[in-house]
Amino acid sequence: MNVGGLLPRQARSRGDRIAVVCGDDRLTWRDLETRVNRLTNALHALGLRKGDKLAYVLPNAVEVLEVILAGARMGYVLVPLSPLLRASALESLLQDSDTAAIVVCPEILPELEHVRDALPGIRANGFIQLGGSTALGYMDYHEMVRGAPDAAPPAVEISDDDLFNIVYSSGTTGLPKGIVHTHYIRANYCTHFASTFRMTPESVVIHAGSLVFNGAFVTLLPWLFLGATYVLQKRFNAAEFVALVERERATHMILVPSQILAIMNAPAFGAKSFTSVEMLCTVGAPLHIEHKERLIATLPNVFYELYGLTEGVITILDRHDVAAKAKSVGCSQPFFEMRVVDEQGNDTRPGEVGEIIGRGPLLMPGYYKRPDLTAQAVRNGWMHSGDMGYLDEDGYLYLVDRMKDLIVSGGVNVYPRDIEEVVVAHPAVQEAAVFGIPNEKWGEAPLAAVVLKAGESVSPEELRAWINSRVGARFQQVCEVAIKTEFPRNAAGKTLKRVMRDEYWAGRTVQI
Repeated sequence: MNVGGLLPRQARSRGDRIAVVCGDDRLTWRDLETRVNRLTNALHALGLRKGDKLAYVLPNAVEVLEVILAGARMGYVLVPLSPLLRASALESLLQDSDTAAIVVCPEILPELEHVRDALPGIRANGFIQLGGSTALGYMDYHEMVRGAPDAAPPAVEISDDDLFNIVYSSGTTGLPKGIVHTHYIRANYCTHFASTFRMTPESVVIHAGSLVFNGAFVTLLPWLFLGATYVLQKRFNAAEFVALVERERATHMILVPSQILAIMNAPAFGAKSFTSVEMLCTVGAPLHIEHKERLIATLPNVFYELYGLTEGVITILDRHDVAAKAKSVGCSQPFFEMRVVDEQGNDTRPGEVGEIIGRGPLLMPGYYKRPDLTAQAVRNGWMHSGDMGYLDEDGYLYLVDRMKDLIVSGGVNVYPRDIEEVVVAHPAVQEAAVFGIPNEKWGEAPLAAVVLKAGESVSPEELRAWINSRVGARFQQVCEVAIKTEFPRNAAGKTLKRVMRDEYWAGRTVQI
C-alpha cells in the first residue's frame, strides 16, 4: 500500500498521456515523473530521510504536486499548512509537527521570519523558497532541482503503517491537533473514491480549492491511482473555472459551497458549458437546499454530496439518490459503519437527533503526539464527530449542526442551520451564517450575518422582520442582522463563524 509507487507506474504505462494541466503547463506522466525525481534527489542530497517531516506553505502550483509526490515516494511525512497562517500559528504548528524542512512561497516569508529563530528543528538547509527573490539563508527551489539528476531516487521501503501526512484541523486558534494519515489510509482514498465517483483512467479532474485542504485528496489520489488528467486552477475565479471546464472537457470536480455559489452566478454557467461533467461533489460544509435544488435543476444526474471529517468518518449522497434524499448527506459507504447516539452512547431512533459517530478504513490512527485528544475522540474504535444529526428509516443521514455551533437560548437548543435555510431563501441573499451572541434575557440569541447578491439591496431591519416571520418557532427568531461584503474563510473555503463571533460581537450583550 505504497502511494509513492503509483507515479513510476503511470510514467511507464501511460507516459505520453497528459497528467497535469496548470496555467501554461501541460505535463505528461513522464514529464511529471522527471520533475519529481529531480526534487526527490535534491531533497535526499539535503539529508532528508524517510520519516522526516516536510512542510509546505504554498498556493496552488505544479510544484505542490511535486512536493506531495516526492514525499509519497521517499517516505517523508507531509505537513500541509495554509498560506493564510500568521506567525504565531505557523510557529506552533511547525514545532508541534517536528518539521525538518519547509517549502514556502514569498508571501509567507514575513510571517516565517518573525519566528524562524524559534524553529531549531528545521535544519539549516531546510528552508526552501518557491518564487520571488530568495531571502537570505533560503534555498531556491528551482535552482535546487535544476542541478539534481532526473534518474530514479534511491529505493525506500514503505509499509502500510508508515505515516503519509499530518493534517492540522485548525491553525489559527486553540491547541494544535494534527490528524495522522498512513499510506494505508491514503491508498484507500485512491480506491474508495475512484469507485464511488465512477472515475476511470480517461477522467479529467478539475480542482480549484487549496491543495493544503484535505478535501483535495478526495480527487487527487484517485487521479494518481488511475493515471487520469488533473487540471489545477492556481487561484479560484468562477468565470475562468467555467471556461476551463468547457475547454478541458472536465468530468469530475469537488467544490465547497461558496465556490458552487460563485460558479452558478457566473454568466457562462449552464448545462452547455458543463456537458462533459459526470460528477460535481460538494464538501466542507452543508450546501443549503435552496442552492442544491437550483444546481440539480441546471445539472441533473451529476450532483454528489460528501459529509466527512478529516479524521475518517464519511457519508456520501450518490447522484442516483439525490431525487429521493435531497436533504440528506447520504449514507455510509461499503466497509464503513456510522451510527447516531445519545448522551449515554445508545443508538437513537430514526428521526431522533444525536451525535454522529463512525469507523472504517479511512479512520486515523490518532492525533500526532496527542494520545489524550485521541482517547477523547476515538472511543471503543468509534470516532465521535461532534456533529449532530439523525438517520431516517433507510439509514440516510441528515445533518443538524455542529455541537460547538449549537445555540442555547432560554434553555432551548437552537440549530443555526435551520435558520440559515430560511435566510438564504430571501431573493437578495447569497450566503448566510447564523451564530449565537450574548443576550441578557435568554443567555444567547441568534444573529444572522449575510452576504447579499450583486446589485441587491435590503436593510438589516427589513431582512430581520422577513426572517422572523418565517422561522418555525419564536426561539429561532434572530435578534440582529449584519450585512457583510464577504465572510472570513479558511484555506478550504469554509466560513469561519467563530472569527465573526469573536471579531465583531465579543463583549456585546444584545437586547431582544
